[in-house]
Amino acid sequence: MEALILAAGLGTRLRPLTDSRPKALVEINGKTLLEIAIGRVADAGVKRCVVNAHYFGDMLIHFIQQHRWPCEVLVSDEREMLLNTGGALKHAAPLFSGDEPVLIHNVDILSDIDFLALQQHHLESGNLVTLCTSHRETTRMLLFDREGHLAGIHGQTEASGLTPLPFSGVSMVSPQLFPLMPSDDHPYPVFGCYLELAKHYPIGYFMHSADRWLDVGTPQAVERAKTMF
Repeated sequence: MEALILAAGLGTRLRPLTDSRPKALVEINGKTLLEIAIGRVADAGVKRCVVNAHYFGDMLIHFIQQHRWPCEVLVSDEREMLLNTGGALKHAAPLFSGDEPVLIHNVDILSDIDFLALQQHHLESGNLVTLCTSHRETTRMLLFDREGHLAGIHGQTEASGLTPLPFSGVSMVSPQLFPLMPSDDHPYPVFGCYLELAKHYPIGYFMHSADRWLDVGTPQAVERAKTMF
């Protein structure tokens, strides 16, 4: 298992904490979100972790280069253009071995998701992509059919007969995904790509508990995280 930490975003919801640093370097109890995320994936056995960088990219890359990490950490450089989630994944693809599934983790997500259980489910299911979901209140829902395969996005797809589940900001992809994705010469969201691929390949979900899951996307969530984790 390898990993991609998505850390390039502008962190607008986290302002003013991100007025002078990338969201990956916002701290929770003395540790940056990047340190927490890399520590979590390394504990699950990840030996190679890729981090994408754009907003305050120089600062983030310097931090990565100066830090001692529990696994190999490489940078997918997006300083010239922020590539959105789809372009970011395609751009990072050459940095992976091509032999192992890749855990994709938003840097601003804190959780106790069992990454080894996710990997086992992903491999046993034969999914091209496995999306982590949980039962919680949100307006952002993915839609799955009776076989548990991605079939749409709430608000964009007719939901009749489909099960709505919220995405948790963590997923796993097989290396076979990368050649199927559009070029990285422009930004694009990954879920548009997934919906097209879901017509021909299995894209499923992995259910986890929402008890210890938090999107650290606002200053208020940062304060909550300090007591929750």
